[in-house]
Amino acid sequence: MRVLIIRLSSIGDVILTTPVLKELKKKYPDIVIDFLVMENFKDSISGCPYIDNLILFNKEKHDGLKNMIAFGKELKKNNYDYVFDLHSKVRSKIISSVISKNVYTYKKRGLLKTILVKTKATKYKVDNTIIKNYFGAFKVLGLEYQGEDLTFSFEQKDVEKLKTLCIEYENVPMIAPGASKETKKWTKEGFAELSKLLYNKYGKKPIIIGSAAEYEMCEKIKNLSGGIAINLAGKLNLKESGALLSKAKFLVTNDSGPFHIARGVKCPTFVIFGPTSPEMFEYDENNKLIYLNEPCSPCSLHGDKNCPQKHFNCMKKLSATRVMEIIEKNGR
Repeated sequence: MRVLIIRLSSIGDVILTTPVLKELKKKYPDIVIDFLVMENFKDSISGCPYIDNLILFNKEKHDGLKNMIAFGKELKKNNYDYVFDLHSKVRSKIISSVISKNVYTYKKRGLLKTILVKTKATKYKVDNTIIKNYFGAFKVLGLEYQGEDLTFSFEQKDVEKLKTLCIEYENVPMIAPGASKETKKWTKEGFAELSKLLYNKYGKKPIIIGSAAEYEMCEKIKNLSGGIAINLAGKLNLKESGALLSKAKFLVTNDSGPFHIARGVKCPTFVIFGPTSPEMFEYDENNKLIYLNEPCSPCSLHGDKNCPQKHFNCMKKLSATRVMEIIEKNGR
């Protein structure tokens, strides 16, 4: 049996498919799994032991209706028994419809619910976790949800890169202050104050990780901390960041890609939620939720540019002292 799984983006959503891939290989050891992802997100899933062939969607080459249809026709030659569309948006729907009639997808929120939340007519409440929804697409193969055991792969060369940093990085607290939307970010002042508390507690300078686009924000946090934190934003690629997190004492992060990378390398993680629903994921002894549960939260599907209530209490009211108390309470 040969199947194609489509999840084009983004970092976290791609990594969240790995529990499904693992169960597929476990239930059907001889299955051939092809995985289609956008080229710029390939590092989220490349090297995954449960994938046989990684197929890349190149925007310059494959975007546009004509090109997507041609791309789908090429993939159709692989004679897939099943196609599982875990992206379920225009691109993936066009491509998958060309490849096969046996296309299965997962239950997404209804249009009415989306409109009600976006117009602030109702609070956002998830129907199920993302991973449980993913598993719903595989009922045809008798696949059953088995938890959120994520996988993120890296190589020894990525570990070797860490040695060139000339800083202490093993068993060091780390923070990831970035996120896709502004309201999903805890305050810079909060991260800076937490950096001081972490240094006083553990005697090691916390390391800030993020993308090159997040460098200035991370540098601001470092400066606000009085130079206590070390800013590595933009200095590591995704695989190297995963290698770094595999050596960390723990990570404090917003709801963002690093949260799932950390889970994928079994790094203890404390994740901060504000306007979005923490019920999108499950938590265990290794992954702890930090959430004030303000009366107006959750208020957003994916976060916004500005707080719709203008006060941003869900993040501003969260103190570094409170975050530190949660970390200590959990024996870190």
